[in-house]
Amino acid sequence: QVQLEESGGGLVQPGGSLRLSCAASAVVPFSVMRWYRQAAGKERELVAEITSSGNTNYVESVKGRFTISRENSKNTMYLQMNSLKFEDTAVYNCNMWGRNPPINVWGQGTRVTVSS
Repeated sequence: QVQLEESGGGLVQPGGSLRLSCAASAVVPFSVMRWYRQAAGKERELVAEITSSGNTNYVESVKGRFTISRENSKNTMYLQMNSLKFEDTAVYNCNMWGRNPPINVWGQGTRVTVSS
């Protein structure tokens, strides 16, 4: 089955930047790639998504600061995170979702901590 692995998390100061990566073992046709995050004591939140055709969507709180992209030749998705804020602190998970064939695969997560 498809496996996803995130990397790129770490500890940064407010205003700093990180780039998260999500490497997939295979590409499923018509799949949607998503980044979720979950902060301590809060519900899991959809941060950004990108379709197989390249359309993107973002949660309002990260618009203008985060950019989702994919590099198909490497089976890798990225989340460029700029102007990081304390409230961006969370575990970030990569997700691949599709209807036909059904697929809903999650990576193990990478932790982002924004702190001074």
